[in-house]
Amino acid sequence: MTRSPRKLGARIWGTACIVLGSSLLAIGCGSDDSGDETTATASSDADLTAIKDYLTQHADELDEQVGLLQENAQQYYDLAESVDFDYDALMQEHGDEVNQLLSDSKDVFVVANPAYEEMEGVVAGVPRLAQYDVDIDAGSDASDPESAVSFSLETPDGQTLKQPGNLFFLTETALYGTNPDLLADVEQDVDGDGKVEFGEGIPDANVYLATLGEFKEQTESLKADAEDFEPTPSDAFTAITIMTPTMSEYFEAWKDSSFIAGDDAKEEGFVATSRLSDIADILEGIDLTYAQIEAMIAEEDRAQAEQTSKQLDQLLSFVEDLRDREADGEKFTGEDADTLGSEAQARAEEIAGQVTQAAQRLGVELQEA
Repeated sequence: MTRSPRKLGARIWGTACIVLGSSLLAIGCGSDDSGDETTATASSDADLTAIKDYLTQHADELDEQVGLLQENAQQYYDLAESVDFDYDALMQEHGDEVNQLLSDSKDVFVVANPAYEEMEGVVAGVPRLAQYDVDIDAGSDASDPESAVSFSLETPDGQTLKQPGNLFFLTETALYGTNPDLLADVEQDVDGDGKVEFGEGIPDANVYLATLGEFKEQTESLKADAEDFEPTPSDAFTAITIMTPTMSEYFEAWKDSSFIAGDDAKEEGFVATSRLSDIADILEGIDLTYAQIEAMIAEEDRAQAEQTSKQLDQLLSFVEDLRDREADGEKFTGEDADTLGSEAQARAEEIAGQVTQAAQRLGVELQEA
């Protein structure tokens, strides 16, 4: 398996500029301003409270769940330390406790994941928040400096892991045993039934504790910044135009994951939850964001505002239907993923183009990631 970090905002926005073409020439591809100011033609008094509330609620939930993961990681570390990090002895003497801790952590992880994904459209789509997306959910390791995370891990036993990859990736692939670099040197039979099955992982306690310590610092910081965040029309329009036309890369990750490729999966992540579920969660946040600016767009072109809303709802329904069909047992192939991803991307690009044109008409600046 290989690591497949998600593309970052700057590259996504660059793609959007190419796709949308001449409609962007009049306004450019944005600037590095914070988005606190828009031109006089924009509705500066637009009520975007719902976006802030959505962000703060999800940031609170994510911080709470990561706190639980950190507590479990500490307990797991303490057990490993009690046997001097002899993992054979750990499983022999504390196997039931380890199994329970790791099982509970998986349950928490599948709650933490949507808590982030549902707000990703805002976090990754607003340039002044986007570094959190790199570090928490999208960034690669040091082998790809352009997209690498900003942090390094210092483990309790003195190791330094330089820019090891994003925190969801590190946590998930340790818990589910798909990244050997993060696992203890012991047979990965978590439940002690005499066989190692897919999804079983016994993490290296030092690396795992350091990962959750960094994760908690990041979520606490995101929570604080969410409280201070005052969204502007520029933020909302920018988030939609950056994050909507990203369907093809998400479907590619789904194609490479175990949900489609099985034992031949190239993707180490996206094991706990199907990428289809993540896509639906992301689109839910984008849909909510659009709902807050629809009235602004309708002031200039009511028919277009309603059409964009309808198409966004249809894209969300399209993905939700695929998610539910997969959850009900339907199997998709790599070819299916390519076809469906192309359809979703085409729909998404059309929506992003419409929102870009609306921003142009309203004089709302689109920020550069």
